[in-house]
Parts: sequence; C-alpha cells; structure tokens
Amino acid sequence: MGISEGKSFSWQQIGSYLATVVVSVGLTLASFQVFPGLSAIARADNSGGVPTLAQVTEPLAVSPARAEVRNFVTAAVNRVGPAVVRIDTERTITRDLDPFFDDPFFRRFFGEERMPQAPREYRQQGQGSGFIVDSSGIILTNAHVVKGADRVTVVLRDGRQFEGVVRGADEPSDLAVVKIEGTNLPVAPLGDSKQVQVGDWAIALGNPLGLDNTVTLGIVSTLNRSSAQVGIPDKRLDFIQTDAAINPGNSGGPLLNDRGEVIGINTAIRADGQGIGFAIPIDTASDIKDQLARGEKIPHPFIGIRMLSLTPEAARRFNDDPNSPFLIPEVEGVLVMQVIPDSPAAASGIRRGDVITQINGETLKSAEQLQNLVERSRIGQPLKITVRRGSETQQFSVRPGELQDAAAQR
Repeated sequence: MGISEGKSFSWQQIGSYLATVVVSVGLTLASFQVFPGLSAIARADNSGGVPTLAQVTEPLAVSPARAEVRNFVTAAVNRVGPAVVRIDTERTITRDLDPFFDDPFFRRFFGEERMPQAPREYRQQGQGSGFIVDSSGIILTNAHVVKGADRVTVVLRDGRQFEGVVRGADEPSDLAVVKIEGTNLPVAPLGDSKQVQVGDWAIALGNPLGLDNTVTLGIVSTLNRSSAQVGIPDKRLDFIQTDAAINPGNSGGPLLNDRGEVIGINTAIRADGQGIGFAIPIDTASDIKDQLARGEKIPHPFIGIRMLSLTPEAARRFNDDPNSPFLIPEVEGVLVMQVIPDSPAAASGIRRGDVITQINGETLKSAEQLQNLVERSRIGQPLKITVRRGSETQQFSVRPGELQDAAAQR
C-alpha cells in the first residue's frame, strides 16, 4: 500500500500504513541483532495481522540480561575476556666485556682493581598476553613471549596473580604452554580455524603496550599467509591475516570470531605497515598443545634449502638478464637459491640453481607446496627428489633432519 498525492485517508488507515513500515524495519533490524527488542513488534498481534499504531508505540519489554549485551563484540568479549591473561616475564641478560677491558696495556695503566672482572648481568622485563584453554590452568601463548624467561607471572583480569611454569615451547611454530595452579579459572572456548573465511569479523584481545584488557575489531583479510611472505622465514606457519589492530604486548592473545570463539593466536605485525597483523590458526595450536603441556619436543623435518617458486616465464626473464649469476632451467618447479652447509640437501648433492620438479612423484608448482610436503615427512625417512640441472633430469634421495637440532648447531 502506498500514499499518493490527491487521495484522502482516515487516521486509522494512515496508522495501519505506518505500523506496516515499522514492522518491516523491525524485522530487518532484528535479523541483524542490532535491537533485539524490535522483534517483539512482529509478535504483538497473535492473530497474525498487522498491529495497530497503539500496539507499535507501546514500550518494548527487554530483559535486563539482553539489555547488557549491546552487540556481538560485547558478547564475545564478555564470553572470552575473563580467560585472557597478561604474562609478565623476567630474564637475565649477560653482556660480554668490551674488548677494551681485556687489553693488557689498559689494565696495567688503570690498575687491575679498577677493571671489570666478569661479564655484566642485568634483568630484562617483558610483557605479553595469553589465554586459558583448560580449567586445570593450561595457558596458550607465543614462544617468543616466554623465551629465556627466568620468571613468569600470570595476571588475570579479575586481579589474581599466579606464578607460571613454561611447560613447553616450540620456536618454529612460535607456540608455548604455560601452567598455573588455581581454582575457578575461566576458560576460553576454541573455534575451528578451518571454517574461517576472508571477510569474517575478527576481534583481538590482549594487553598492548601495557594497556591491559584492550579490544580491537577488524576483519579476516586473508588466509594461509606463509611465514616467508610475512618476513619470518625461520618459522613454519601459515597465518590468518587481519586488520584488527595488533601491537607489542598483544602477542599470545586470542583472535576471536563473532561468536566469541578463539580462531587464532595474535603473534606478529609488520613494522612497515598499518592494519596488517597476523595470527596463528587455532587448529595449528590445538594439534600440539597437549604435547607441549607434557614437555615433549615437536618434530620439524627440514632438508636445508632456501627456495623460490619458479615458472618458465620467470626463468626466461632471469636468463635474459645479463647480470644473472647463472642460467636456470626454464621449467615449472622450485628454484634452489641456497643450500645450507651440512644440511641433508647438501649431503645428498643438491646444488644452488637446481630446480626441484617432484617429491615422491608429486609435481611441484610452488615453494609452499614443497615446504608442506617436507613438513609432513618423517625425520630420517628418504624423500625421492627429482631435479632439473641444466638440460638434465637427476634423482636424489634426501633424508630430512630435525630443524631445531640444526639451528642449535649453528
């Protein structure tokens, strides 16, 4: 029904028309959960007809419990916020003596008693975030938050403080488990990061820059952003990228969906960008948190190369450049940019400039694909690697080693 010029209507007809408009708006808003009480308009007349204007303008009854929840962000924060913790750390840093103090001439000139006799030690304090995932006191956070810590103090939103014990940490995945002993501990519900889609809401909780209990809102910007693309190639991660503000101190805190479920662990930002933050998918953490809680080591197979995805077109451009250090096969695969000394790849005979085209018969199209295949392999179990070297195709057998053992030796 519309109101057109030149026609007269009774007040009752106009009232019915306005009621119809309000009902339509009320139903739309109710479907988005902006004003939950408006859904009562559609139910005002049990007969199923359009309510009268008097019925529409009556005060709407909203329960006190629902009145407190203003939107989905508030609901999510109320659900998870109590389980988000601040993690204060202290570590001892040893600074070596300046070579100046070891010079015999200066020691004789100034006197032995006036020279420092030992390396100088000082205490360094740090701060990050975490969240409780089990009522027994299991907390998930980033490995870099607690790395090298001599003392860990966990502070809950309700003011309680606990001494934390680092049960396990895995640097390649930047995950750690801290344990506290307490009662009536709140727990954050975990979601399913496999269900996350680009454009979903993303809510970051944590303690950035010492500002406790900070909440920021954004969206999921992209998925499966590799650690190499982020600029931290020593990690073994595919991140959730978000534009929710993440700052120093947010590390280890949860990234939530619009239902108040943890979908990621905030871990990194780009210093040269704004609105670009990264979170570890919660499924990655869930897969290893129990092992970390038991103090077990997480295996990370590696073969020891630095690599780049290659296409025939990119290879031709490389070869056409007069400044190219060497020629490469113009094929699709993964170009070996560097072979790490004493690595499994070096021991097998793989060289810089080789193009890896297959692993165990699977054709390669990207460096990320190769990385995933190696990550899913077993340490010490041979991988059959097909390589194009110049115009020749060669086969190599490479036994993956343990990444963290190799890092410890360097």
